Formats: sequence, structure tokens, C-alpha cells
Amino acid sequence: MNAGKITHYGDELHAALAARRTVEPLTDREPDITIDDAYRIQLRMIQHRLDAGETVIGKKIGVTSKIVMDMLNVDQPDFGHLLSGMVMPEGEAIAMSTLIAPKAEAEVAFMLKRDLNGPGVTAADVLRATEFVLPCFEIVDSRIHDWRIRIQDTIADNASCGVLVLGGVCRSPRDLDLALAGMVLEKNGEVISTSAGASVQGSPVNAVVWLANTLGRLGIPLKAGEVILSGSQSPLVPVVAGDYLRCSVGGLGSTSVRFS
Repeated sequence: MNAGKITHYGDELHAALAARRTVEPLTDREPDITIDDAYRIQLRMIQHRLDAGETVIGKKIGVTSKIVMDMLNVDQPDFGHLLSGMVMPEGEAIAMSTLIAPKAEAEVAFMLKRDLNGPGVTAADVLRATEFVLPCFEIVDSRIHDWRIRIQDTIADNASCGVLVLGGVCRSPRDLDLALAGMVLEKNGEVISTSAGASVQGSPVNAVVWLANTLGRLGIPLKAGEVILSGSQSPLVPVVAGDYLRCSVGGLGSTSVRFS
């Protein structure tokens, strides 16, 4: 894909984000779009936000579960950039008017105290580099109409990033087995999902290993102070005004989010 098209689609997606509207899938309009093309569009999209004064505070990993991989017909996760304007305080209602078609994901977030420079990063490296982990809600949102996404669409759209909420107990990942840590997700007081960390690439730690090594091959380090979202351990849960969600993780307590 030539530079002109990269610029066009990146600008289009940012305009859709700003206007809270959707666009037709890029894969419908550009059948030959590659994953590399999509990441270049993603960078163009987020550059608008950086130019407006936001900063990169971390990364997110998406498409980590087999169900979602099968849905998108891919055999690898993807990643997006987390920006300062995406962080929402726990307990503060998220206004539906600020989003388009949000869905909630429950996961575990990693806060780094050391840089991770791939390739060659191991699970032990991730554990040593992590200051603490804690429960997290990522509210994904899509600028692609009706969520009609293939892997290239969601990558170009910054991995469908919306906003995120961090909460619960901060604890070193060396003090618990994240693969075995159970997660319970409740919506409006009803349990709708139970899982363990093993549902994410065998362990959330393995997902961060994948990210560090994938970015390392691109010359991008994971930096001390960044927050890394390791991938959803729950189904994507559509939300509307009035909904209240709570996720609890064994050994890490719980976090919650509500919508208005």
C-alpha cells in the first residue's frame, strides 16, 4: 500500500474517532491490505493524538484467545498503543456518548519497572521487569461499522482501543501463579464469565513475552513505567448506559466500571 493510502486511512480513522462515527471496513475497500500496512495506518492514526498533546503510556495485546483468533481467521495476537487520554478513574462512570459501540474485556495489567528489549525476552525476564500486576477493564471500541473486522481492520484502528480502568490490589507477579489465578466477571450482579489466566496464551506472562519480542523485532522497546494490558480473559461484553461490571482475580482483588 502506498504512502498516500496509509495517510488517507489513518486520517479517516482518527476523524471517525473524533466524531464518534464509523467507517466501512478497510478490508472491504482494500482486499490486498497487509498486516504491515495496517500497523502503518495505526501509527498515522495515533500520531494525531500525540500531536494534540497525549502521550504513550503503554501497550495492549489483543486477539489472545483461540475463540477470537478463529473468529478473525488468524494465528497470532496483535497490539495497540495506550495513550494518556484513555485512562479512566475507577468509580467514575464512563459516558456512553464518548464511545461508539463499546464492549468490555476483563484482564490483567502489568506495570513495568524495567525496560524489556526483544527479541529473546523470556517469561523470567518479564517477571523480573514487572513491578506489579493488577486487575483491569479495557473498554474496546471500534471505528469500523458494526464491528465487521478482520485482523487488518482492528490493527489499523489501534487494536480497537477505547478506554481502560485499573483497580484492585497491586501485587508482584512473582508472588502468585497468574496461569492458575481465577477470574470472575459479573455484569449487573450476575456472573457471566469465569476463567483462569491460562486462557491467555497459557499465561498472561506469555502474552507479554510475545509482545516484547514482536516489538523488539521492530526496534520498539517496552519501557519502564509503561502499563501493558495482557489480553482479555473474558468474552467481549457489550455495554449500555446503566450497566455495572466487576471483575475479581484470585490474589489481586477486584475492579469495577459503570456506564452512564
